[in-house]
Amino acid sequence: MASRLAGKKILIIVENLPLPPDRRVWQEAKALKEAGCEVSVICPTGRGYNTKYEVIDDIHIFRHSLPFEADSALGYVLEYSTALFWEFVLSWRVLFRRGFDAIHACNPPDTIFLIGFFYKLLGKKFLFDHHDLNPELYAVKFGRKDFLYKALLFLERLTFATASVTIATNESYKAVAIKRGKKRPSDVFVVRSAPDMSKTSVSRIKEDLRNGRKFVIGYVGVMAKQDAVDGLLRIARLLIHNYSFTDAQFVLIGGGTELESLKQYTATLGIQDYVTFTGWLQGDELQVALNTIDIGAAPDSADEYNDKCTMNKIMEYMALGKPMVQYDVTEGRYSAQGASLYAERNDENDFAQKLLELLSNEELRTQMGLIGRQRMKEVLDWRFEKPKLIAAYEALLSH
Repeated sequence: MASRLAGKKILIIVENLPLPPDRRVWQEAKALKEAGCEVSVICPTGRGYNTKYEVIDDIHIFRHSLPFEADSALGYVLEYSTALFWEFVLSWRVLFRRGFDAIHACNPPDTIFLIGFFYKLLGKKFLFDHHDLNPELYAVKFGRKDFLYKALLFLERLTFATASVTIATNESYKAVAIKRGKKRPSDVFVVRSAPDMSKTSVSRIKEDLRNGRKFVIGYVGVMAKQDAVDGLLRIARLLIHNYSFTDAQFVLIGGGTELESLKQYTATLGIQDYVTFTGWLQGDELQVALNTIDIGAAPDSADEYNDKCTMNKIMEYMALGKPMVQYDVTEGRYSAQGASLYAERNDENDFAQKLLELLSNEELRTQMGLIGRQRMKEVLDWRFEKPKLIAAYEALLSH
């Protein structure tokens, strides 16, 4: 596959998550390795991956510590500044120990272009892997479009301008790259985030997650303010107290800056016995928990950010044949299609009613689950995305 990449040395920089837990970036790193590249990665420590340097699957991983996980505008500035410093320091270490021909920068934040610009002066290539719409995320998270919002737009423009090639996670992101980033369509490649179906299997379940109840309604992902997990808890309360449905356990898999406050919120709502927080799970433990779910929930608010985002949780539910409920957003509907019911935008009562519709109809649950799993196998499997990644690199090397 892609002999033109054989022997090329690639440095991937990601600040949001460590590797291997960042599934998308790890899949990309392994795909490049399979294409004959020598791959190095700079990422933060975390989630049990605290070794500063190690080699996994012949991919060399250089990790740096972060002092804290930010949850405020000032905190993000401090976190990203610290990360940028260590990324630059480690990039020199990689350069002298292993070398690299190109930098593959994964946002957030949109500051890694500073490293890319420096190395472009030394003849290196720079590719931007666009994971998050940071200006929209800021506007949704803090409810304003002020000086910092405009600064984020400026940093995004500089990132696009520095990158010779951009990878977008979906067509909405591609449109942003072309319209706002002024990229040529031929330099923007859509590479969707998707599980590798050859490694995804319907396996055993973890019965005790049911807490003695018939159904499990599951959530998997980050728990920050913009993820609206608090909304899912209010929806749980509606089911339990307003609709008197008490035969479902809500299992929330993941973590983030809001985890502790969400645990307290369950007590405030009086639903703590119906909600299980598992924390972050990985590997087989995650697969077993996801297989235990009967219905997946994607409570992300319908807003200008989430409307353009492809949610990993939706792909995870579909890969394991789980029907789901989400709000009606553009990319969420594109991904799931008939595998999901769609609640009115930000209407928690309608979301609860859609869950009740699924809970009361086993045939519908089975049918939607089959639709989702089939769509993953035939359209959205990672094997369809790997060639697009390689094509992006071939374009990068031709610049």
